[in-house]
Amino acid sequence: MPVHLRGTSDDYARTVLVPGDPRRARTIAETFFEADFRCVNEERGMLGYTGTFEGKPISVQSVGMGGASAAIYYEELIQLGVKRIVRVGTAGGLDPSLKMGDTVLAVASTPDDPVIQRLLNGEEHAPTATWSLLMAAVRIAEEAGVSLYPGPVVSRALFYDERPGIMERWRDRGHLAVEMEVSTLYTIAALRKVEAVAMATISDLILGTGDTVRISDEELAAGVRTMMQIACRVAVS
Repeated sequence: MPVHLRGTSDDYARTVLVPGDPRRARTIAETFFEADFRCVNEERGMLGYTGTFEGKPISVQSVGMGGASAAIYYEELIQLGVKRIVRVGTAGGLDPSLKMGDTVLAVASTPDDPVIQRLLNGEEHAPTATWSLLMAAVRIAEEAGVSLYPGPVVSRALFYDERPGIMERWRDRGHLAVEMEVSTLYTIAALRKVEAVAMATISDLILGTGDTVRISDEELAAGVRTMMQIACRVAVS
């Protein structure tokens, strides 16, 4: 049994959704899983649930904030036999075409986080999603009439980052959004030979001045619901 996930391989489906927030994990299970879902982890308050979506096994496990925290749970899920991990998080929008509540599909992630260097023993690597899951996400979104914004994101180590102009430089190099966990997921997935893809609801917009405009709770809930309609179907595809 892993240290931080107090379950067995029978407690988790082979496909797991991974939000950061434990409350969001519970909301996902209550809203999208069929009625017979069960709690499989409460250790350190990091809630996990297993059930079914459209008749297919699926789990959701919260992983906390930042690459160092998320790496623990990604590794332990894989230890328990998980083969597909779908990140469902939030991100700050960099691209000026994005609006509050939009869904970004992370094709690749630029690591601005020393965790990645530790994982790779200092070697270079381009963290990218599993191609078949990217294609599934685009197809499912098109069929549902949902706008999806595919492209690169940045995974940073610090939420409060005081480097002058860093957001503008990331934006100028074509990054759609900034968040904290995708590079770690894609790197561990490559190392452990599992499938991974990440989606994020735009929860704030980072303006050209570096200032941030935050989404309302109602807008965020609506954006996450839209993202989850796609993510659950990608997970069991």
